[in-house]
Amino acid sequence: MEKIKIAIQKSGRLFDDSLQILRECGLKIDASNGKLKSDVPNFPLEVLFLRNSDIPQYVEDGVVDIGIVGENLLIEENSKLKTLLKLNFSKCKVSLAAPKNSKIKSLKYFEGKKIATSYPNTVSNYLKENKVKAEIHTISGSVEIAPTLGLADAIVDIVSSGNTLFMNGLKEIEVILKSEAVLVKGKHLSTAKKEILEKLVFRMKAVLTAKNSKYILLNSPNDAIEKISKILPGMKSPTVLPLAEEGWSSIHSVISEEQFWENIDALKEAGAQGILIVPIEKMVI
Repeated sequence: MEKIKIAIQKSGRLFDDSLQILRECGLKIDASNGKLKSDVPNFPLEVLFLRNSDIPQYVEDGVVDIGIVGENLLIEENSKLKTLLKLNFSKCKVSLAAPKNSKIKSLKYFEGKKIATSYPNTVSNYLKENKVKAEIHTISGSVEIAPTLGLADAIVDIVSSGNTLFMNGLKEIEVILKSEAVLVKGKHLSTAKKEILEKLVFRMKAVLTAKNSKYILLNSPNDAIEKISKILPGMKSPTVLPLAEEGWSSIHSVISEEQFWENIDALKEAGAQGILIVPIEKMVI
């Protein structure tokens, strides 16, 4: 039976979340220490654990069919791979940062300055777009220390929480791009592999939709049902069930977490009581 091959990072910030989403899709994956390949016994899939920087090329060359990688790497390598899904994890920024005491009023400050980075192509394109000429120093790892050592006047690097910048006496000047993990695919997949991929993507979408959604239950006076239902449209319409107490009903619906916090005051004003939010494990639309 034909199977598809997927590449994920063998270690680092993408590894755990990549493995988790695949397992949440019901896939049994052995990721023992040092293992470079794992056959999935309950789905026609083979998982390869590779260096993050190698994944786009492996997919491009057809060594693997699909891969999970950060958008920032695709942009840096000017990759033409097709993105199938944004995976909503490993979110970060690629930012320009400089020493805290820098008095920077505009990007022109960096004219003629030295910028250290692990993303030379991204920085070069960014500087060209903003018509700034600066000297780029390519460094692989420990970029934040470059200004302290006098190697550069500023850096461009991945920023998640900002703690690393703070600890090294740096401040974020500007966000160059935002990134998250994505699922990419190669160009040449057989019909059989495309069908397998469709099934995998279907599962992943169900997991992602569930993560972004919550099941909401609340009690409502019967005369407020219509008003509350307009706030909670649900997948089609809310489920309304009568309570033992006369004149009251229980309303069940699905809502995105963002929508809930936006609408909580409106729900309370409409008469909703006993609001309960429950996580959803999978959701098929």
